[in-house]
Amino acid sequence: MNDPVLTAMRDAIQVDPGGRGLAKDPHDNLFTECAGDFESACRSIADEPHPSLAIVTGFYIPQAGGETDGPLGTLFLLRALVPAGVRCFVFTDVHSKKALDAGFSACGLSAKDCLRTLPPVAHPWWAWLACDWKDFKTGFQPTHLLAIERVGPSRSNGRCLNMRAVDVTDLNNPAHHLFDDAAVSDPPVRTIGIGDGGNEIGMGKIPWHVIRRNIPNGEAIACRVPTSQLIVAGVSNWGAYALAAGVRYLRGVQHDAALFDPARERELLELMVSQGGLVDGPSGKRQATVDGLSFDEYAKPLVRLNEILRG
Repeated sequence: MNDPVLTAMRDAIQVDPGGRGLAKDPHDNLFTECAGDFESACRSIADEPHPSLAIVTGFYIPQAGGETDGPLGTLFLLRALVPAGVRCFVFTDVHSKKALDAGFSACGLSAKDCLRTLPPVAHPWWAWLACDWKDFKTGFQPTHLLAIERVGPSRSNGRCLNMRAVDVTDLNNPAHHLFDDAAVSDPPVRTIGIGDGGNEIGMGKIPWHVIRRNIPNGEAIACRVPTSQLIVAGVSNWGAYALAAGVRYLRGVQHDAALFDPARERELLELMVSQGGLVDGPSGKRQATVDGLSFDEYAKPLVRLNEILRG
């Protein structure tokens, strides 16, 4: 597997404008460690006769709200993949639910049919997994489970830590239990992680020493939970953009330039911030930015993906 179109898509998202340290070591880093996983993830969904994708997103910023990185990319996945024949269902937390409701409504998607709130941290998750999650799997029959910008327990102490190594375990639902369940499901559910910092679900696939060497606080925050494929991007939303583009390309879906329109993406971001209370992750401010980037900088991969598909 070495499709030049998919390679170009991967390269478009594997830059680090925020200076996270994703490729601090030029030879042994978060990008190089899973270089083939992007194409593998795209093919895993595209080659499935009847793909059904369950998506988990939402990262709570302490004393602020849900983060803009994750929900916006999730909305794009539905906008791009549902017309490509991929059934999608989204699980999120209460902090990001209102923003996704607003985004779904603006895009003509039914939140009632494909969006559900995860139970709170203090809920007896073993009971929810045994009943609600089991019923969902029976009805929806997911072929894939995807986490986008979703914090997971660290290898250092089993607690969920943000990029500053602040403990946010009690503020973010333990969605990693879904991935633990997927690992033993019969029939199997393939898993995909999308992240940009080392502390997200999926990053357990990367050796601990690689995250420690490249990411500030990596020794403490590195997530222990692996996924079958891991897409590392400079911004997690970018990973969603590229995954959707890759699946559409492989399934032979006619290119829709309007889908990759930065102006429309900005409108949706502003809507999810104003009506849903999302905040920029690094600053914690309620503003229509992602990971502290100017929108022009943020939109560059979206523009590049459009060029790749158009060309």
